[in-house]
Amino acid sequence: MQANASKPLQIQLIAAAGFLVPETLVTSNKDEAQAFWRRHGRVVYKSVSGVRSIVQELDESAAARFDRLAALPSQFQEFVPGIDVRVHVVGDRYFAAEILSSGSDYRYAARSGGETKLRATDLPRDVAARCVGLSRQMELPLSGIDLRRRPDGAYVCFEVNPMPAYTYFEAHTGLPISRALAELLIAG
Repeated sequence: MQANASKPLQIQLIAAAGFLVPETLVTSNKDEAQAFWRRHGRVVYKSVSGVRSIVQELDESAAARFDRLAALPSQFQEFVPGIDVRVHVVGDRYFAAEILSSGSDYRYAARSGGETKLRATDLPRDVAARCVGLSRQMELPLSGIDLRRRPDGAYVCFEVNPMPAYTYFEAHTGLPISRALAELLIAG
């Protein structure tokens, strides 16, 4: 779980596993954040810690608080268009769910009157193999990998969660993640 404590380390491991990753800036410097925003136009930001945080799209209101970066380094990423896909890896198995949401962070879409719909989906073999390999490399027998399928079909990876909320995905998609986890535990 150590890589989850450092977002910069984790994004490097993800890229080394062969995934596309968004251009990322971790900074406590308001000028760097402003320049990154100007360069990309659309940017999302979140906490740089391993603690759960809400992903938000950068806007003028948030940018007005850039002075606070000096005390609270944050992670900024170029906005990647497309459809979110959560992949749960359990041992050598994977379970993918497509996430259709009107919010920047599907977990909190309802707070702003939006909605989120989940459905089971399949992955190209190479993407599935990379997910399983990345989980294994990070020594995580259970993980939740956050991907986005771009309109051109390419997959971008944002992060790997060592303690994924798999029951939420299972309840909304019928994916047998709990069964796979029980079988993994029984197999030792």
